[in-house]
Order: sequence, then C-alpha cells, then structure tokens
Amino acid sequence: MAAKKRKRSALKRIRQTQRRTTIKTFGRSAARTAVKSAREALAKGGEVAADAIAAAASALDRAAKRGAIHKNSARRRRGRLAKAAAKGTTKTA
Repeated sequence: MAAKKRKRSALKRIRQTQRRTTIKTFGRSAARTAVKSAREALAKGGEVAADAIAAAASALDRAAKRGAIHKNSARRRRGRLAKAAAKGTTKTA
C-alpha cells in the first residue's frame, strides 16, 4: 500500500493536536499530583495542609482554564478538598 499523501493543513492539524495533547496531559497530571499531596498533607495535619490545599486549588484552576479538565470538575474537586479540610479542622479542635 502506498504512503498516503496529506495536505499541508492536515499536517498542521496533526502538529497542533500533538502539542495540545501534551500541554493538557501535563496540566491534568499536575492537578492530580497537587490534589494527592494535599490529601496526604490533610492526613498529617498542621499548617502545611493549608498551603497544599491552596496549591491544589490553583493547579485545578489552571488545568480547567487550559481545558485539561472541565471547569465543573475542577470546582467539584476543590469543594471536596475544602470539605475535607473543614472536617479535619473541626475534628482536631
């Protein structure tokens, strides 16, 4: 079977898709990592948890802004983190 000829516009779309996929993958991964470290910090407790939650919220917002995750999904995850943080603070107090 002969090699398929592609238009210049098709080749450009392929390049754009590869670049966009890479950027979005990094954003999703960063958000997941931040949420995971925030949950671990919550489990340990202390002042570090507040910073970790703020970092996770920021990472989620950035991922949503870039389209790596849906904005409602980011909001839901932020809400769950905040709820867990509030539960943790009332439990220790």
